[in-house]
Amino acid sequence: MKIALAQLNYQIGNFELNTKKIIESLEKGKAQGADLVVFAELALCGYPPRDFLEFEEFIELCEQSAQEIAAHTQDVACIIGLPVKNPQLAGKDLFNAAYFIEKGEVKAVIKKALLPNYDIFDEYRYFEPATSFECIEFMGHKIAVTICEDLWNINDNPLYISNPMDELIKQQPSLMINIAASPFSYLHDDERVEILSGNAKQYQLPLLYVNQVGAQTEIIFDGGSLAFDQEGNLLDEMAYFQEDLKVYEFDGKGLVGLQKTEHQALPDVAQIHDALILGIQDYFSKSGFSKAVLGLSGGIDSAIVCALACRALGPENVMAVLMPSKYSTDHSIDDAMDLVNNIGCMHEVIPIKDAADAFDKMMAPAFKDMPFNVAEENIQARCRGIIVMAMSNKFGYIVLNTSNKSECAVGYGTLYGDMCGAIGVIGDVYKTQIFQLARYINKDREIIPENTIVKPPSAELRPDQKDSDSLPDYDQLDKILQLYIEQKQSSRHIIAQGFDEALVRKVIKMVNNAEFKRYQTPPILRVSPKAFGMGRRMPLTGKYLS
Repeated sequence: MKIALAQLNYQIGNFELNTKKIIESLEKGKAQGADLVVFAELALCGYPPRDFLEFEEFIELCEQSAQEIAAHTQDVACIIGLPVKNPQLAGKDLFNAAYFIEKGEVKAVIKKALLPNYDIFDEYRYFEPATSFECIEFMGHKIAVTICEDLWNINDNPLYISNPMDELIKQQPSLMINIAASPFSYLHDDERVEILSGNAKQYQLPLLYVNQVGAQTEIIFDGGSLAFDQEGNLLDEMAYFQEDLKVYEFDGKGLVGLQKTEHQALPDVAQIHDALILGIQDYFSKSGFSKAVLGLSGGIDSAIVCALACRALGPENVMAVLMPSKYSTDHSIDDAMDLVNNIGCMHEVIPIKDAADAFDKMMAPAFKDMPFNVAEENIQARCRGIIVMAMSNKFGYIVLNTSNKSECAVGYGTLYGDMCGAIGVIGDVYKTQIFQLARYINKDREIIPENTIVKPPSAELRPDQKDSDSLPDYDQLDKILQLYIEQKQSSRHIIAQGFDEALVRKVIKMVNNAEFKRYQTPPILRVSPKAFGMGRRMPLTGKYLS
């Protein structure tokens, strides 16, 4: 029996596109000799569909697409994920399910049992968990089919009280297949291989695992579908960050023609780079846009975003707007122009001095003789926000936000100014990682000017301003932020690791006090295990730890 894993990039709610891709992959798999083609979790509608699932027509369109696909299964069977209605009145209205379709008919419905409700996941909002389990039978083989989280309950701290494979193994299957929508983080690929290998070893069965690829707003799926033998050895991994289809042969006992291999993990910075490229590309293509605009300051953050956007969209589709203020240094303007020349993107130079002066004059009667402070600094940042939004409105560009995670965390940014935008490109990348990313982008030739990388970071909103005037050293700041945000450690635990008590309490208070800002920022491309946005939900007016 030959089984093809189809690793595709779906679009949420685009039934025509998704159905076309699936049918094309069925034909491609059949041409390569496949008897069965396996698709990802909720492939028909895309993952995560969120509150689209509350529309009855949305579920009906999933079923119509499934029937259209079924017509193409006379010579090749398929397993495909979709939401299905719960016939019981009690419980949630839907199941997260998969159809096994053979010879034009739905022969079995597989339902997901373990519904994640942590981080970015919110499945129990919509789905009823499965309570009964049956293997599918195909070409004389019993196959245990599970859906994503159903195989993730074998760690030392189980999240669930049941395990679907414990029931399925009683039916003596000879193969496991898991269909997934497993989001990317730069730590997740190693964990994924470990968990899936553990399943294969525990149940002494070969395992085929298919993941989807592509970005759905802030969530990025990296693909990397996998094959394991019955001892848990990795036999093969498919492409990362791109569509792929591979055919595997199963002889009733194991996957033939494959040798034990090692997981080829890319460095974190390389994974972050590739994920952000895919995130930008899919945000634009799936939203129907092609051109981007951003403010280019001469600093490293905007340089990184500009370079990534040019790689994702092409330099001819990126507009960099230089908006010097009266506090901008000549070298910042020069650095920004060097980047533009290195990349070849479009650019405009629009100074903000006249606009900022006009606001200062307009506000003088209200401000009276009060000294210059953050109000005047933020007026400059908001002048820049007005300019990039005007360029967006006039020319149809989509504004890219250039704030990094360290700044987002402590609120070092101006609402409706440098924090504006449609998508946050590097809002899940700490400043220390930003420097690594710049070096990675420059690995073949200088794209980001060296001076941009080595000069002290500055917002340049007042004379001789440096980030270090307002923030701790980034090496110290980012370590504290990672312990608090990613590892969810309290101030007491962080202080116990040797960090200065006053600094820790100051940083945590800054993070908590900035929650209202993050609530109003654009969605942020998720590359870490704990990103700001839908995966981190904090009260705006809470007092704990503040």
